[in-house]
Amino acid sequence: MRRFPAFKVPPDYVGVLQPDGGVLEVEPAIAAQLALATAAGAKIRTGEVVRAVEPRAGGVRIVTDRGSVEAGAAIVAAGAWVRSLLPELAAPLRVTREVMGWFEPTDAQLFSGGCTPVFIIESRHGMHYGIPPQGSVHAGVKVAKHHHRNETVDPDAYDRTVSAADEALIRAAIAEHIPAANGRLIAAKTCLYTMTPDGDFLIDRLPGAPDIIVASPCSGHGFKFAPVIGEILADLATTGATPHDIARFSLGRFG
Repeated sequence: MRRFPAFKVPPDYVGVLQPDGGVLEVEPAIAAQLALATAAGAKIRTGEVVRAVEPRAGGVRIVTDRGSVEAGAAIVAAGAWVRSLLPELAAPLRVTREVMGWFEPTDAQLFSGGCTPVFIIESRHGMHYGIPPQGSVHAGVKVAKHHHRNETVDPDAYDRTVSAADEALIRAAIAEHIPAANGRLIAAKTCLYTMTPDGDFLIDRLPGAPDIIVASPCSGHGFKFAPVIGEILADLATTGATPHDIARFSLGRFG
């Protein structure tokens, strides 16, 4: 608390500092990956709805709202919609509704110039994570409760509005442990986790359809691993193998 005065925690709490931790800017990261893919010859097709991914002799057929594509292999990384695209996938995946909020600091100086790092606080209120303000676009302190209400939802028909009860689940930890961030709610939105029972990733070939590769970097922590998971998936699709040990991510662990 002397080093990072925005935090207020009991004396029996244990703190862990990761000096090389930081923030990954999502939109620029995606833009960079798309630019690299395009430069390597990939065709980016956006705004196109995939209806089905079907195994064929010696390959796959992807059906979209614009037609179909025949390919030697397909990587399905559809997040919360992987089960609807691959109904034969025998994996106990569960989609949960999450909420994140941006809160106006009551003391902005405590969050400027590196005074407060990215953080996770595990307390009687649950596990909350947060990111200090990132310039004028993200002026508030971003805070969310990991697993929020832990409610299973339909990704096509879940409640995207953020209620006062949702805000209260986040604000309880802010009020007690980061009071300088306990200002007005600037913005809030929902997102989805795709959970496996063990909280780990799913990277494997679809049983009975080895040309379909399933990837679900699940449970809220997958995006930061996108470069290495992308490398693994590209190797599996083009060479049939990867030098990385992915045994712990197999479908077989579910029985």
